[in-house]
Amino acid sequence: MKTNTLFLLTLLFCIGGFSACSEEDLNPNSIFDDTIANEKNELDIWLDENYLYPYNVDFKYRMDDVESDLNYNLIPIDYEMAKQMARAVKYLWFEAYDEVGGIDFTRQYAPKMIHVLGSWQYNSNGTFILGYAEGGLKVTLVGGNWLNPKDVDAMNEDYFMTMHHEFAHILHQTIDYPVEYNTLSEGHYSPSGWANRTDTEVAPFGFVTAYAGSEPGEDIAEVTASYLTFSDEQWATIQRNAGEEGWAIIQEKIDIMKTYMQKSFNIDMDHLREIIDRRSEEIQDLDLTELP
Repeated sequence: MKTNTLFLLTLLFCIGGFSACSEEDLNPNSIFDDTIANEKNELDIWLDENYLYPYNVDFKYRMDDVESDLNYNLIPIDYEMAKQMARAVKYLWFEAYDEVGGIDFTRQYAPKMIHVLGSWQYNSNGTFILGYAEGGLKVTLVGGNWLNPKDVDAMNEDYFMTMHHEFAHILHQTIDYPVEYNTLSEGHYSPSGWANRTDTEVAPFGFVTAYAGSEPGEDIAEVTASYLTFSDEQWATIQRNAGEEGWAIIQEKIDIMKTYMQKSFNIDMDHLREIIDRRSEEIQDLDLTELP
C-alpha cells in the first residue's frame, strides 16, 4: 500500500511538472563544455613552426598521463626548461642530422612525437631511466628540469646519449644491422645483470658501457650514441680499461656501425660527429631562453 501511494505521487509529480520541465525549457549549454581549448602560447607557436611543419613531429611538454608511465611518480617539465629543451633538441639532434643527411632524412626517420618530462624515472633496482622509444614513433626524455645548456658533457650524458641511442633503435627497426655484430661479444651479455656491472668491468668484453652488455641490440645503439657524444678523454679511458683484445672488439663494432649507417642511410658518421662537436661548442653561446 505504501509502495502504491509513493508510485502514484511520483506519477502525479511527473505529469504535473512535465510542462515546466519540457525539452524547450532546458538550458542548451552543456555543463561539460568541450569547446574550451588552450590558447597557443609563444612556445606552442614556435613548436609548430620548428617541429610540426618542417618535420611533422609533435613536441609534447605538457603533462599528459596517457603518454606517461603510470608506474612512476612523475612531474611535468617546467615551462622555461621546456623552451630550452626544445631548442637544444632541435639544434643538437635534428639540425645535426639535417646537415649530414638532409632534412628529408630527418623528416622520414625522426620519431613522430618527442615527449619530455621534468622528473627522472627511478627503478626499484636502483637504476633510473634516461629515456626510451616506443615503436619508432615516440621518444620520451626525462629529467628535463635538470637541463644545463652550458654543461655539454652533462647534456650528452643525461639527454643526447639517450636521443642518439633511441634514434639508432628507430633506424634498426627500419633496416636491421648486420647479424655478425651479435657474435663479437657473444657469451658476455647479461640482460638482467648488466646493472650490477661497471663500465670498467665490461670494457674487456668489448662493451663501451655497462648497459651495452645487456644484449646486442642495446650494444650497437650504445656504440652509435657513444661514438657521437663521447669526448676524446672518455674514449681514452675506455681503451685503457678494455685492454688490447677488448679495444679491438670495440673498434670492429664501430666499423660495422659506421658501414651500416653509410650503406643503409648514406650517413657519414665521422662527418656527423664533427657536426655535433661543432654544435656542442656553439650551443654554449646561445640564449636558449629566447625563441627566435
